[in-house]
Formats: sequence, C-alpha cells, structure tokens
Amino acid sequence: MRIVSLLPSATEIVCALGLADELVGVTHECDWPPEAVGKPLMTRSPGPDALAGLSRDQTNRLVADAIHGGSTRYVLDAEALAAAAPDVILMQSRCPACGTRFPEASAAIQAMSGDIAVVSLEPTSIEGIFNSISTVGAMTDAEDEAVEVLEELRSHLGEIEQRVLDRRGQGQAPVRVVGLEWLDPPFAAGHWVPEQIRRAGGWELLGHEGDRSAETSWEAVRDVDPETIVLLPSGIHLGAAVRDWKQTPRPEFWRDIDAVRGGHVYVVDGSAYFSRPGPRVIEGIAILAEIFDPDGFAETSPIGTWTPVD
Repeated sequence: MRIVSLLPSATEIVCALGLADELVGVTHECDWPPEAVGKPLMTRSPGPDALAGLSRDQTNRLVADAIHGGSTRYVLDAEALAAAAPDVILMQSRCPACGTRFPEASAAIQAMSGDIAVVSLEPTSIEGIFNSISTVGAMTDAEDEAVEVLEELRSHLGEIEQRVLDRRGQGQAPVRVVGLEWLDPPFAAGHWVPEQIRRAGGWELLGHEGDRSAETSWEAVRDVDPETIVLLPSGIHLGAAVRDWKQTPRPEFWRDIDAVRGGHVYVVDGSAYFSRPGPRVIEGIAILAEIFDPDGFAETSPIGTWTPVD
C-alpha cells in the first residue's frame, strides 16, 4: 500500500503502526519519527516572501492567524502528489473536500487517476485521537497493530491518571493552570490540550476542552491569577519556543501574577507533545504531570521536553 500523509500527526500514527516503509509522501513539517525524515515531500512553506517587510507584531499576527485561524502554512505540490501515486491520502477535514490548510488539494486529487482513499482526521479530544489511530489502522490494513498501539497508550494514560488520583488522596490539590498555545498575541489552549492539563492533575482556567484555541489577553491571565503558566506555542519545538519567549513583551503587571511570583512559568515542546494529535500526546500528559507535581512524578517526562522560564 502506498500512503501519503498530509499531516505530521498522521505521519506519526502511520509509523507507530509499523508502516513507515509504505509512506511515499509527507509534509515538510513531518520531522518525527526518524524513519519519516527523508520521505518525498508533498508540501512546502509559503516562503519568506510572505513575511517580507512585516514588523514583528505583524509577523506574529500572521502566523497566529495561520495556526489558529485556519489559514494555510502549507503549499501543496500537486505534481509530487501525483508522482507518489498514493492508494491512501491522510489529511484533515476542516472544509468539505480537503481541509483548510490544503485548499488546492481537492482539485489535485480529482485530477489523479486510480481509486484513492482520502481519509480526513480531525480529532478534538484524547478519545478522538485514539479513534484516529483506529481509523488509520482500518484504512491501511493494520487493525491489529492499531489495537496494540492503543492498548499501550491507554495503559500509559491509566498509569498517569492513577498516580494523579493517588496523589490527590495524599493531599495534592489540582493546580490552577493557564496554558497558552501562542505567545504574542496570547492564545488560550483548546482542543485536547485542556484535557491533557486536567488528566495531568491541573485545572485549566481559560481554555475549554474540545473548543478551538482562542485569542486572549495578558489581562485575562492576570484576572484568573494561575498558580502555573504553561507556554506551549503551537508547532514550535522547545528551543525555538524559549527563544520566542525571551523576545515576547511582558505586561507591566507580569510580576503580580501568582505563577510568576512563585517561579512556576514553563515552556514545553508544543510541536512534539501538544499541537499534533498523535501518539505522543500521552507523553505530553506525563510532562504536565511532572510540572504540576514534581514530587509525585519525578523523571516521568521525556528528557529535554520542558524548562522553567522567567
């Protein structure tokens, strides 16, 4: 079977099912797992010309709109897609035919010959992510492998949640949290991220489970006065996120926020463990659990996935 993945999360799912050798096309943002790197690219970035002449504020606004507002950060290479001759195309389904990030995909697919299965994946919850794994398994003749992957993920999730419950019984109260999926302007966490926070032992104050991430303000963060702030900018790995945070202007009342006074502001690897609805979201919950309760979850998160910041 020849599989093209137009989503980094779908690429991770395909590889988790042991089908990396059947991947014949991925996006330019598919950087995990290692066996996916070097596959033929079906997309490219719009390029630096789109940002030429813009101020930092304008650039941040453009990128934030692309990530959270449904506009595209991808340009589809229709010729590469046709050359890949896929049997299955995995993508998202924000529009009736192709997904908002690939407005040109519908015409490209229609122009291709052969019987091509187009699978749209658009989960908004942890269970929805598990369903995506089942769907990919069913569409790629890997049902048994999908069952095994899901058993492992559910087991790992169950272990984390049981430890959270045990710690609750020992007097560890839920941590009052604000998760931000963009920095400038700030965006409150959405989709499965508030659920990740809850399952890890936190209480998300601004974002809502299942809803899209939404623009907020530093005043709103101040008003809910969280004990912990988690910065998980969408699509950005840890090192770049730390650099972006250093350049992000702080409001004048920044030091008045409880989380800041207590030294509980953290940057995490948003791209790997939070923005992509794939298998690694469970590790994202482990990361948050260690942040919220370091005594109860010491060394449970992958190394180099989060860091405290000022």
